[in-house]
Amino acid sequence: MQVAVVGGGVIGLSVAWAAARAGFSVSVHDLGSPHAGSRVAGGMLAPVAEAWHGEETVTAQGVEALSRWPDFAAALGVELFNKGTITVGTSPGDLADLRRIVGLFNNSEVELLNNRAIRQLEPSLGPAVRGGMFVPGDLAVDNRQLLSALRKACVEAGVTFDSTVDGRVVVIAAGAWSGSLHPALKDVIRPVKGEILRLSWRPGTLPPPTHTIRGSVSGRSVYLVPRKDGVVVGATQYEAGFDTDVTVAGVRDLLRDAETVLPGIAEYALTEAAVGFRAGSPDNVPVVRWLEPGVIAATGHHRNGLLLAPHTAALVVELLKGGSS
Repeated sequence: MQVAVVGGGVIGLSVAWAAARAGFSVSVHDLGSPHAGSRVAGGMLAPVAEAWHGEETVTAQGVEALSRWPDFAAALGVELFNKGTITVGTSPGDLADLRRIVGLFNNSEVELLNNRAIRQLEPSLGPAVRGGMFVPGDLAVDNRQLLSALRKACVEAGVTFDSTVDGRVVVIAAGAWSGSLHPALKDVIRPVKGEILRLSWRPGTLPPPTHTIRGSVSGRSVYLVPRKDGVVVGATQYEAGFDTDVTVAGVRDLLRDAETVLPGIAEYALTEAAVGFRAGSPDNVPVVRWLEPGVIAATGHHRNGLLLAPHTAALVVELLKGGSS
């Protein structure tokens, strides 16, 4: 069977690679937008740290996907950052939210830590931090290294990259742009704008944190994902269509909250400010199903595209083989 995958982000490439390894003839069609969500992503693989009431389905999918990541990364030759995630709060309301998240899991590994204990894990946290939650099993990945490795693996598996969409089955995996590609997705998939910053370490400044840090600063969310040469700081979230401008307010808010959590980053260099578009769905649950004979959707992953990539790829291969998802 010939399979044409529309979309060359992490979902599209993961689907293409998995389908080629399963014996299908696969081509990828991608316009290569610099605002694709997986290119701009921070790289957190943290279903527990990002869990929330009302999103139990997404959390369950994320936990299952996380279990696939060590083998997935090893097959691609991609390094995983495996120090876990620290989620911190700066106000009583933030800590109350963390307690509710801990309550979602009957798991002794998810701990709510006081001020002193959280600083033993990450001494460079700011004085405004009042406590936090540590999830040792969470991972992170360099998203751009991942995309390069996936494309290389696709080529080695026989996947072709073509400007013409031609296949017995078409898989729509174009992220936020998927809504314009099929009537069934028109009112389901929408772009959710997010701004993200990359900060580079400079000689004489404090080193990047040893853990991924997700902060709640008076109810506002910010995350800092370590890289070898600095940190990725994200991310804002707007319902603004395909607005590609990085706003002054967005940069200001991210830097203010990130510096509150980790003051040392004030001496880093701001090397990139970018906009990416998440593929939002009405309930934040991905759409992975047949839309009609010959057309499969694999989209709507919102902020969990990287995390759910191996899980989604397995589901699409199951559909291609005639199974039900």
